[in-house]
Amino acid sequence: MKRIGILTAGGDTPALNATIHGVVTRANQLRMEVMGLIKGYNSLANPRVPHVHLNPLFQPIPELDAAHGGTLLGSSRDYVDPNNSEAIRSIAQRLEHLKIEGLICVGGDGTLNGLQPLAEHLPVVLAPKTIDNDLGLNYEGEPNDWARVPDDTRPTGFRYEKRPCATIFHLENMVNFVTPGYATSVFVTSQDVQRVRTTAESHRRIAIVEVMGRGSGYIPLGTAYGRPDIILVPEQSIDLPRIVDRIHTLYDLQKNVVIVCGEGITDAEGNVLGDQGFTDPAGNRILSGAADALRSLLIEALGDEMFRSARRGESAREAIFTRKAGHTQRGGRPIHFDRFYAALLGGKAVDLLREGYNNRAAILQWNPKSGFYVDSYDANRFRDRWGLIHARRMHPSFYDAEHMRPSQVGIDYLLPIFTNALSESDLEYIHQTTFAAGNLTQPYHSPNTDVAKRIRYLDTRTTN
Repeated sequence: MKRIGILTAGGDTPALNATIHGVVTRANQLRMEVMGLIKGYNSLANPRVPHVHLNPLFQPIPELDAAHGGTLLGSSRDYVDPNNSEAIRSIAQRLEHLKIEGLICVGGDGTLNGLQPLAEHLPVVLAPKTIDNDLGLNYEGEPNDWARVPDDTRPTGFRYEKRPCATIFHLENMVNFVTPGYATSVFVTSQDVQRVRTTAESHRRIAIVEVMGRGSGYIPLGTAYGRPDIILVPEQSIDLPRIVDRIHTLYDLQKNVVIVCGEGITDAEGNVLGDQGFTDPAGNRILSGAADALRSLLIEALGDEMFRSARRGESAREAIFTRKAGHTQRGGRPIHFDRFYAALLGGKAVDLLREGYNNRAAILQWNPKSGFYVDSYDANRFRDRWGLIHARRMHPSFYDAEHMRPSQVGIDYLLPIFTNALSESDLEYIHQTTFAAGNLTQPYHSPNTDVAKRIRYLDTRTTN
């Protein structure tokens, strides 16, 4: 194999450039050319296929910085429709015309779903990324636990429902233990909680911090490092009376409360508090409003008198505020854990293509004896019996619903990821760059400016 392609799809994460760097580094060792496809699957739908040669003369282009967040190739929420055979054939022909013999897609569960139809035309593998940490399996065979339940309210006439499984859970049996981007996201959200805490303390307030993760609770679970008082995860419907009781106890003791909630948390009836009723181009529900919805519930449940009697405000509305970590948890410089393992997984994806694999995913595994190591997994085994790949939910044993915090199993999961997640280089970078004098006089220079000069296009006159 002499030339491969790479694209980054879905939402951005801090570790994407590190993955691309790992791909290019390994390809250089193997004397393989790497063509970067611009804007994810969108590039494949474009007849001109905008692309960049990432390693001319088997040297990485200078714009490729593993420590820079985001992706120099751009990304999009577009996907490949598996039912549009004509479009898929056209994509395969364009890649063939570019002499691309294998393709690496960097992404999460949506990206993995999207690459499946392409794998029937050329070798395609996945290098994982997602801050949500929802790509993988809690145990082999988990896709078989999904069932279709009739639901007349859905356009399809059914919904997917996860059935309980009798499999005994062990951390070392997880498939893809953690994804690049997750550690940096938790680093950011934990700092957010620590900063919000002092404001809540100073003004005797109740703060609700909303973090990402969609239907998976890994980010709020990890944000326990910021020491919030209450953590609410999507996998466990909120118990409002329990939350209110806990708030009363804490507020009476320390005059402030900090709550972390995942954006996909649900009420007692299973309704997602942050669901606005819209979807993105890939069909994902757009979630925005969990913290505000929870605030409304608490304003009504706590009432104004609680704060007036203690002389800490005129109303519950005044005393309870929200903070959304938002896109800050998806951006910025990746910390050491993400940079290191993203690069290894990128290199592993190259090896998978070189060794003749197709429709396979590079994965990061862990066990107590070996620690972290890269491996691979048949992508077809992520699919349920109807061919769909579901986002991984946090295993229920990770969460202590009574105390609304990580359980011992959850703590045992987080410790190997974060104990040495930061390196001296992370601290040195902050020291050297945060208040560098040049920041005051020099405008920001985006790598997009220079990458745009390298973009080439397929000559559509010769593709028919």
